[in-house]
Amino acid sequence: MTLSVGDRLPEATFMTMTSEGPNKVSTDDVFKGKTVALFAVPGAFTPTCSAKHLPGFVEKADEIKAKGVDTIACLSVNDVFVMDAWGKSQNAGDDVVMLADGNGDFAKATGLVMDGTGFGMGTRSQRFSMIVKDGVVSELNVEAPGEFQVSSADYILGQL
Repeated sequence: MTLSVGDRLPEATFMTMTSEGPNKVSTDDVFKGKTVALFAVPGAFTPTCSAKHLPGFVEKADEIKAKGVDTIACLSVNDVFVMDAWGKSQNAGDDVVMLADGNGDFAKATGLVMDGTGFGMGTRSQRFSMIVKDGVVSELNVEAPGEFQVSSADYILGQL
């Protein structure tokens, strides 16, 4: 089953980096009682993700939050150390929470997976963005393979 507008997010555990080291956070920790702009990328440090996707959300963070978003979160099927290094290299700071879905459990549970084995990447998340209100998907934008249009920060801004 693929996640749709109106669906509640599946329960999952992500990893984030803190000053004390890796930390587990649940779906509830991230989404409960909040409006969250979540975007997912096929891989940290990959060309489109590093040149356009994450930078757009870093640049537009204040505008997005001014429209009622409590948290902006970036998700990738990468380990927490890679996500932390990528966030630092992109100056994400506190503007974008870097969520590691290291085993792809969230991507699989939402049905928003892609097969990257042809590129040596295994199963990854599709490129998408969504607006989540108290754990329920209110907007969902899934990119066609190889595209970068409907998951951008500007597109999300137009939906808020």
